[in-house]
Amino acid sequence: MARPAGNTRLKAARLAAGYHSQQALADALEVGVRQVRRWESDQPPMPQHEVAQALTRLLGQDLESLGFTTRPGAPPDRGRRTVLAATAAAVGLAAVPTQALAMQPATAAEDYQAVTRSHRRLYWSVAPATLHPAALAHATLGCALLPEAAGQTRQRIAAALAETWLLAGRIEFFDLREAERAQQTLLRALQAAGEADDALLGAAILAHSAFGPAWTGDREAAVERMVAARTYARRGPASAELLAWLDAVEAECETRCGHTRTALHLIGHAEDVLAGGGEHQSPDWLDWFSPVRLAAFKGNTQLRAGHLPQARTTLLGVLDALGPAEEKQRAVVLGDLAAVEAAAGAPEAACGYAVRALDQLERTWYAMGMDRVREVRRALAPHQHEGCVRDLDDRLYGWSTTVSALAR
Repeated sequence: MARPAGNTRLKAARLAAGYHSQQALADALEVGVRQVRRWESDQPPMPQHEVAQALTRLLGQDLESLGFTTRPGAPPDRGRRTVLAATAAAVGLAAVPTQALAMQPATAAEDYQAVTRSHRRLYWSVAPATLHPAALAHATLGCALLPEAAGQTRQRIAAALAETWLLAGRIEFFDLREAERAQQTLLRALQAAGEADDALLGAAILAHSAFGPAWTGDREAAVERMVAARTYARRGPASAELLAWLDAVEAECETRCGHTRTALHLIGHAEDVLAGGGEHQSPDWLDWFSPVRLAAFKGNTQLRAGHLPQARTTLLGVLDALGPAEEKQRAVVLGDLAAVEAAAGAPEAACGYAVRALDQLERTWYAMGMDRVREVRRALAPHQHEGCVRDLDDRLYGWSTTVSALAR
């Protein structure tokens, strides 16, 4: 006689959630392994109410889906499914029919995360117009995987999905100059981070969302989002780098809103935080910040504050320290150096840096870098009849540059 297979639904959900043994699930639920063994038998007893809630929350499915028989006449426990459906709709998953998807294995999270990591690295070298559709397609895949994953697998997919939406939002804001679209994408990123219960990723997303209002001079909205970002950062073991980056973001927001004195104070605090170090390691996704990037923030703020000698010194140091892979940042720094010289009344030096920035932008497009060059050209209006400015115009409005700018 064939041996009874037992409660295969619960076993499959346990394995899919990353609990490879009955003991592992028992430890997570703080129950005895004998209890889990009984649940996986061919006649599983109904868990007690509090344990049942913990079990469904951990594995992401209702009791009926986990193989437990409800009492006669009672409606199936669809509470968890309702929550999942609401979350799916909130992050754009409603179009994916869950009945068409199979329960995701634990390896789905690892595979999905691997692509997310690749996109993270490609951001620094691949044209934004090329990477952005790939990131959106990857997000769509994550949306399809998420409803049918559970436990740790679901959490890891949700975190990778949040990072993918964050990447897409960054491209939209910094590279494509689509601020309104970026805010909607960042909202999706925040909702996915909530699904993953990843407070640090939530802090990063909220801080990015502060750039939008800051760019339009809405200081109140920017500060409110930074307060939320710092609140989230306190919930998880934030590294010194993450805390310093939050200072740098807030400094950028204050600078954009005309409060350069406050911004310089924040940057000084960030420098102290980095110098003091910390016991917590930075998350892998925090690859857009370093002491050199903080110095770039500082140089721009010094420029806007009118501290031209200090800004020149800071930005030249940044230019020397930038690595070969930091081409986008190089265009921004060259633009800021051009702005320093324009403000100092040295149009020839300003044009020299601006042309170097355009050379860099031809290799690696970055809308923020082009914005810097255009700001410099407006500042050079009093010198527009000089030969160096006319040469800059020839480069700025050449066929290749103009067509590339319009195409992007």
